[in-house]
Amino acid sequence: MWETCSVQLNVRLPRDIAAQAEEVQKTDPEFLSRVVLYGLTRRSIYRHLRENPGTIAPDSGDAPISVPS
Repeated sequence: MWETCSVQLNVRLPRDIAAQAEEVQKTDPEFLSRVVLYGLTRRSIYRHLRENPGTIAPDSGDAPISVPS
């Protein structure tokens, strides 16, 4: 797996979503951590694909991958 470290995030959310996030943080902090990791991973992949169009070749038999411009 990866080497990890803790970070402090401050985000501004609508009140109802903030209340839900606080509840999840209290009851299942690991889940909230996975949700944030998932979101940041998707963003990183999207950014890479946007900055490097055509760098991913589909496997044989797969449909071509199209990246919106």
